Amino acid sequence: MIRALEALEPNESLTVAAVARRLGVAPATLRTWDHRYGIGPSKHNAGTHRRYSAADLIRLTAMARLVVAGVAPKDAAFKALKLSVKGNIAAVEKVCREPEDQSNLVSLLHKSAMKFDQKKIEDGVRKSITQIGVEATWLEVLAPLLNEVGDEWVRTGNGIEVEHFLSEIIRKILSENFGKIAKPKNSRPALLACVENETHTLALTALAAVLAEAKVECIFLGARTPQIALNQVIIKSAPPAIFLWAQMGENADHNLIKSLPTIRPAPRVLLGGPGWNSAKGKAHSKVVLTQGLSDARDQILQALAI
Repeated sequence: MIRALEALEPNESLTVAAVARRLGVAPATLRTWDHRYGIGPSKHNAGTHRRYSAADLIRLTAMARLVVAGVAPKDAAFKALKLSVKGNIAAVEKVCREPEDQSNLVSLLHKSAMKFDQKKIEDGVRKSITQIGVEATWLEVLAPLLNEVGDEWVRTGNGIEVEHFLSEIIRKILSENFGKIAKPKNSRPALLACVENETHTLALTALAAVLAEAKVECIFLGARTPQIALNQVIIKSAPPAIFLWAQMGENADHNLIKSLPTIRPAPRVLLGGPGWNSAKGKAHSKVVLTQGLSDARDQILQALAI
C-alpha cells in the first residue's frame, strides 16, 4: 500500500532507506529502478551518498503507484520522469488517477455471451481496446469476464459451451493485428510458444497482442509446440527473447530448457503461466518466471532493449 505523499521542504532530502519506508518498498527496489530506468536520487554532496530531493520523491511516488496499479515498471518510470513536479503533488494525482470501473462492461459482455450475441461481444471488446488499449482490456475486462464464466461453469456444471464460444471470439479479436506491424521496433522477432501438450493459448495470444500494440514483432507458435519445432525456429530465427507458456502443471517441465539449442547471442528465456509453479525438474538459474501479463511484456521489452 503506497502511503499518501508528504511534501518535503525545497532544501530537504532523504536517504534511500527513508524513501523506501515512505513508499512501502524495499531499498533494493529503489536501487533497481535507479539502475534500470534512471529514476533515482539527484542530490549529491562530495563524500556522501546521493539523496532524494522533493522532486525525486514526487516522481518515485508516481512510479510506485503506477506499478501497484499494474503498469509495467519501464512504462511507469517513463511517465514519472515526464512529470512536471513544481513542488506539489497535483501531477502525481493526475498521472495515477484510478482506472475506470469496467464491471458494467464485464456484466454486459457476460449477458451477451449467455445469449451467444457475437456482434455485441465484438463491438464491446473492440471499443474497449480503442479506449484503453489491449493490455488494460485484457486485465480489466477479458480476464475478469473469463473468470466469471469459468466460475459459473464450476458452480453449476453448465456453460462450457459459453466459455468456448467466448474464448474463440476473444482469440479472433486479439489475433487481428498479428503480422501487421509496418515498422517493428525490434530487428529480430521474439518467440512465443506453448510447451508440448499445452492447449491453452488465450493468455499467450493476449501477450502477443499487447506486444503487437507496442510495435514488437513476434513469432507465434501457439498450442502443442513440439520441442523439435521449437528448437528449429530458435536456430533459424535467433530470437532475443523466448517466452514459453504452460497453463497446466503436467505440461511444464524445466528439463525442456536444457534441450534448447545454444545460440549467440544468448536469448533471454522467460516462462509464463501457473503450470510452472508445479513443473517437473529443477528450475534453471538463468530462466525468469514472469508474474502476469505486464511483467511478461516488460521482461520481453528489456530483452529487446526497447
